[in-house]
Amino acid sequence: MKFTSKRVLLKRLAALYDQMAKAYASSSPEGFTCEGCTQNCCVSHFQHHTHIEWRYLWDGLEALPEEKRALYIQRARENVLQAGQALAAGEIPRVMCPVNDEGRCGIYQHRLMICRLYGVPNMFLSRSGIRQFPGCPVCMEAIGDSAHERMDRTPLYRELAALEMEFLGSRRNQAPKVDMTLAEMIVAGPPKP
Repeated sequence: MKFTSKRVLLKRLAALYDQMAKAYASSSPEGFTCEGCTQNCCVSHFQHHTHIEWRYLWDGLEALPEEKRALYIQRARENVLQAGQALAAGEIPRVMCPVNDEGRCGIYQHRLMICRLYGVPNMFLSRSGIRQFPGCPVCMEAIGDSAHERMDRTPLYRELAALEMEFLGSRRNQAPKVDMTLAEMIVAGPPKP
């Protein structure tokens, strides 16, 4: 297998994120916006699963001024603590994302896949069959009773999986699985090379 540099792979991830933005836009109902949403997905307890996205997140954090990065790291620690307390109490955590600044993502260009695709009705083909998701409450309200085609995330997931395999290279069978929130990725620091 030919070696591809990590920088090249991260550029390919950025291009995949552009494809995701186009798929999201074409699947969004006319007039749909997250502006002023009280159902904020930034308090959802999302798990992320790839080393390459973890690295991309850290590229964004490392590009920030030191004070801003330190603020996000502190918020991430608090987020992890609060989420852990909720989980211990048998509750689903509803803790604000540590990089949310007054309703805006502080690392918008480096946000992860689920942050980019959440909201619109979507589906993907998994090993266990087709999984379908209705979309967020705000999007569902915008759609109303009209028929709306679901965004197919399958090709986007497959491309992300292929990039992850290339990113890990010979370590792909030894690297620990990623099952972390964005806050946990921040607290843990950049993934090991």
